[in-house]
Amino acid sequence: MADPAEETVAAPPPTPAAPAEGGLAPPPSVEPTAEKVAEASPEKAAPPASASAPETTVRSRGFKLLGEDTSVHKVLGGGKAADVLLWKDKKTTAVVIGGTTVLWILFEVLDYHLLTLISHVMIGVLAVLFLWSKAMTFIKKSPPDFPVIQISEDAAVNVARALRNDVNRALHLFREIALGHDLKKFLGVIAALWVLSEVGSCCDFLTLVYVAVLMIHTIPILYDKYQDKVDHFAGKAHTEARKHYEVLDTKVLSKIPRGPAKAKKDT
Repeated sequence: MADPAEETVAAPPPTPAAPAEGGLAPPPSVEPTAEKVAEASPEKAAPPASASAPETTVRSRGFKLLGEDTSVHKVLGGGKAADVLLWKDKKTTAVVIGGTTVLWILFEVLDYHLLTLISHVMIGVLAVLFLWSKAMTFIKKSPPDFPVIQISEDAAVNVARALRNDVNRALHLFREIALGHDLKKFLGVIAALWVLSEVGSCCDFLTLVYVAVLMIHTIPILYDKYQDKVDHFAGKAHTEARKHYEVLDTKVLSKIPRGPAKAKKDT
């Protein structure tokens, strides 16, 4: 018979931890894993430089039709005219397009003539104003006080100066081309005049003006909305055009004698 002193005594069960205030037991401690440690330390978990940064740099240095950091609104002058062309002043834009459409319908669809239209409009306006003034006198009321409309000297001078500057720039451009100083300008002007002649053979002048008004009120706002896509395709077209121009310059244009050098301006 075994000695009772030598009998093994079973270990008592572990006592549960005392509950915290409120009767809730503390959550069991979980050893942090390697993934959580990596998430907790942003310096170690920071991924290598992603490929998006070079893409952003390439986009910012890509081909831009209007140049770097130049908005459409700034190119159009940044004033009231730019607001109208970009539909920021919707009422004025609607009036311009609506008035142009009415004039085009009168002249092209109804076969009105400019002199006839002006005469009829003036007859109507003068008749209404004359009868209005006589009616006010007949009912013994003061006649309407119409404002005096005059063109100020400053406005006339500003318009004349603007036209003078534009005409002088055009004449200077034609002189430079005629002297053979800039081959690119020569080719660009010849291409533009040829396109203009082809368009003019398809429609009359009034329809061309009407189409131009519609285009200047639609192309800027569409370009402002889809500028990135347009610049992307324009960059490809510009690259291809440069390749063809270099080939043409190497094979043909380099053999053509250049014009005289630009004369120095008199001091």
